[in-house]
Amino acid sequence: MLLATPTASKCQQDRLAVIIIGIITLILGIILSSMPWLDYFILKNLRLWNDTLSYHYWQRPGVIRLTKLYIYNVTNPDGFLRGEKPHLQEVGPFVYREDMQKVNVKFHENNYTVSYQHKKILQFVPELSIDKDTPITTPNIPLLTLTSLSPKLGYLLSKTISVVVTAAQFKPFINVTAEQLAFGYDDALVSLAHRFYPKHMRPMERMGLLLGRNGTLTEVSSVKTGMDSMDQFGYIDQLNGLDHLPHWNEPPCTSIAGSEGSFFPPRELTKSEVVHIYDKDLCRIIPLKYVESLEKDGIAADLFRLPNNSYGDSAHNPENKCYDTSEYEPIQGLQNISPCQYGAPVYISNPHFFESHPDLLNSVEGLKPEREKHETYFKIQPKLGVPLEGKVRIQLNLKVTRAKDVYPVRDFRDFVFPVMWLEEGISELTPAIKRWIYLGTVVAPSAVPIGSYLMILGGAFAIIFSFVRAYQNFMFAQDPTLEILEMGRRSLRRGSSFIAHQQHRLLVHHRDSYSLLRHGPMATCLGEGNREDDAQPIIDGSLSAGIGQES
Repeated sequence: MLLATPTASKCQQDRLAVIIIGIITLILGIILSSMPWLDYFILKNLRLWNDTLSYHYWQRPGVIRLTKLYIYNVTNPDGFLRGEKPHLQEVGPFVYREDMQKVNVKFHENNYTVSYQHKKILQFVPELSIDKDTPITTPNIPLLTLTSLSPKLGYLLSKTISVVVTAAQFKPFINVTAEQLAFGYDDALVSLAHRFYPKHMRPMERMGLLLGRNGTLTEVSSVKTGMDSMDQFGYIDQLNGLDHLPHWNEPPCTSIAGSEGSFFPPRELTKSEVVHIYDKDLCRIIPLKYVESLEKDGIAADLFRLPNNSYGDSAHNPENKCYDTSEYEPIQGLQNISPCQYGAPVYISNPHFFESHPDLLNSVEGLKPEREKHETYFKIQPKLGVPLEGKVRIQLNLKVTRAKDVYPVRDFRDFVFPVMWLEEGISELTPAIKRWIYLGTVVAPSAVPIGSYLMILGGAFAIIFSFVRAYQNFMFAQDPTLEILEMGRRSLRRGSSFIAHQQHRLLVHHRDSYSLLRHGPMATCLGEGNREDDAQPIIDGSLSAGIGQES
């Protein structure tokens, strides 16, 4: 009977440890392969909350965001007043790098929103631009705004306006630099309006189409954090305490449920074919419709485009009906935004009247619409809702109503006059952000299943191997002959060098017989000791004597 030795007990303990580790590894592999823990981890860090990865990206984006301006220079202002088509020369780009961060951030746990104010600093990028002091001939927007309103004021007031603007020598076209048109120049009419208009309708002190984009905006916004649901993740919840746009009378025009551009609801979760984006200067949310799935820099992306019926008449899009006003004659591709532009007859469209009514394009010379240059689009990662690339492209137009009783502009006919267009957006993410997105959406979904299956195989192998060895030891203990045969098989495997080099002595003379010595690491872990009593005689004395004589 074999007795357990300390070495044998240690081997049994090691075998038990291997079995336990194998079971744990197997269970972990099964759990990791069957539970969506990776999606849970990603969603946990995607939601906007203190110290999540998405919060730091949202609060101060590390992306390079550019604003590009293109201004239409009117090369035949006198010819236009004589009835010619305006000849427009696109001048630009004038490129500004936008340093943006969100300040005064406050989280609201009661409704899962976060409020903030935008701080934007636009810095001119000369190496990507033409000279910002390039002279431009453009319509006199303050004057034409005033005169377009004059027909509603009656003959007497129209004549009074005519006398005043004539005495002040106002002209229907002015010469300014690109920088002045975008970010402000002194204008007497704007100064008067700023002084006498009601406070809630009061324009800036200076005339500038993009004057309100620089600095900290007074508007307080709050967006959905996604803590309760991802269906409206990143969408605006309130603007200045209001849950609707006050410029319009009924939904969907009053809706503010759109992204400010940092995040969108992940399409992989929502299965939605349409997302929305909000821009204060657009005075509305605009839809972006899913077109196709593609890749950008090896990362999956969904392409969304602005539908061609987004702006204009309700005949092409019934949802546009609520934008109609008594002063507004709907035109395909043209959107009235005068309610949020201090009453100025400003209309938006796609640049170069892309996908607009043909009459708009045919009324001017010098425009050439192209999809690649003039469409609004976003490429959004479907799992995270993060835009990998996106461009919002908007053209600002002045819709002039003829004021035949106002002398300086009596020859300025009814006309939709393109003034400028701008492009805002990102072309590339920073390498650091791109690495995180690539890791979370490409590497991890592939590596995690492989790792899980390897854990399952490794755990199963460890368990099976340990039980096989335990079974072998049990059989050896029951029948020593099996052990002898096993050790002989191993000896034969070593070849003749085993005997030639005399690494071990196989036979010893013990009580008139030769016995196989059982020693070494393998024998020990099989449960045998080195005691003489454990030796098993395999050759009798007479045979050993014969061998001795031969040697």
